[in-house]
Amino acid sequence: MSSQILVLNAGSSSIKFAVFNTGQPLQRTVLGTVSGIGSTPAFSARNDRAPLPGVLPPGELDHEGALSWLFAWLEDGGYASQLLGAGHRVVHGGEHHDAPILIDEASLSGLQALAPLAPLHQPHNLAAILALRKLRPDLPQVACFDTAFHRTQPAVAQSFALPRAVTEQGLRRYGFHGLSYEHIAGALPAALGTRADGRVIVAHLGNGASLCAMHQRRSIATTMGFSTLNGLVMGTRCGSIDPGVIFYLMHERKMSSAAVEDLLYRQSGLLGVSGISNDMRALLDSSDPRATEAVDQFVYRAVLETGALAAALEGLDALVFTGGIGEHAVAVRAQICAKLSWLGIEIDPAANAGNALRISTAASRVAVCVIPTDEEAVIAAHTRRLLDAPG
Repeated sequence: MSSQILVLNAGSSSIKFAVFNTGQPLQRTVLGTVSGIGSTPAFSARNDRAPLPGVLPPGELDHEGALSWLFAWLEDGGYASQLLGAGHRVVHGGEHHDAPILIDEASLSGLQALAPLAPLHQPHNLAAILALRKLRPDLPQVACFDTAFHRTQPAVAQSFALPRAVTEQGLRRYGFHGLSYEHIAGALPAALGTRADGRVIVAHLGNGASLCAMHQRRSIATTMGFSTLNGLVMGTRCGSIDPGVIFYLMHERKMSSAAVEDLLYRQSGLLGVSGISNDMRALLDSSDPRATEAVDQFVYRAVLETGALAAALEGLDALVFTGGIGEHAVAVRAQICAKLSWLGIEIDPAANAGNALRISTAASRVAVCVIPTDEEAVIAAHTRRLLDAPG
């Protein structure tokens, strides 16, 4: 029987998980989510055939409690009988981690020191690692970083126009969604053929959203920067904003730094503009003009940033949509592509409506594709490699 790798993506109130057999190729045997951590927990899981049952204990669960129950569920179902190790999505790897690492005391301490750079993500990612160390102290764990893929960018794309001493303290553009972009980079040859190593922009559009410019399937530039707040309009995040707005809110409106942070990260974006929802599906279904305005802002910013990244690439050979919105929101793709027709983009409405792999017409100068992302598979592959698993 093949050994197994557990993949974990822990957020503030949920733990997404998947189990892979370590054969060649890697085979996903189960995936699911424990949600409602810290409040009323809920559980969902499935294999490649059907949903799987599971009943969480009553009452609140913290990350340790959720993982303890999850391990028992996996073992009872035979999904973790020969568990080789666990791979984690860790949002921030800082300046020095350009590849996944095995977690030990020293590296864990270093990752904890990066928490101020990603305060809404890093502590929760690490909470799962710490909880698993208590539950299974002998189980090897691997950290896979969302920032690592972007370390190939030229220095000019990673730096701010700040005093050099400030930059040397770590204030620079890091970029995120790197695990998703790594998966798409690997999928480009099958989707694009000879264009795969050309000038490609990948649009990871979801509740969190960003764009990445690639050349030879390496990151050249991206819209997220020092934090996950920058760039595109997102579900509850505002995206790019004049820094003077922050000074105004703090000095004139007397808002605390915590209140401003909450406003920009949790109350803005699609939710803030619409006053209705952060879910693109709900906004597209709504006749409320505020919903339309929110979608329009989302599309406008995506178009604007695509133009900027095309400039960084000095041209464009292909545009790829991925992420929850990118893979499923037909109307959003159509609006973005219509506003980018000046780049030579022309899409086939029927192919777009059918979520086809290639949605551009034969006459389109720029190839346009829809490629589902799979961050879990990337994490599993890195974990297998670092643990020297067979296959």
